[in-house]
Amino acid sequence: MDDRSRHLKQLEERLFDPAVRTSRPALEELLSAEFREIGSSGMLYTFGDIVDQLADGEPEGIARTLTGFELKMLSDTLALATYCATRRYPDGREVKTLRSSIWRLEADERWRMLFHQGTLTR
Repeated sequence: MDDRSRHLKQLEERLFDPAVRTSRPALEELLSAEFREIGSSGMLYTFGDIVDQLADGEPEGIARTLTGFELKMLSDTLALATYCATRRYPDGREVKTLRSSIWRLEADERWRMLFHQGTLTR
């Protein structure tokens, strides 16, 4: 895995951290103002929708892991990340999703997520 792949994987994993997920400043560092997400529910979310939803928090004890990370450069400033995410709940239940994100190198030389989609899998 090259340095750019490692860096973008680390940024994806930061979004798994409950402290980051509930912090507007942290989300502004990671998500583009133009961010859009198609969630595993099939709903479309904007940056504001996601920040508002995540600010409410989630149940404690949820653990997230990322496996099978791959990065494909679409241009010098756009990258497509794909991976499998697993959410483990305190009761032992697991939910797996295939994830894809488009990251953009923005004018301030920071990579920010522009688009994300999650699809439930088995």
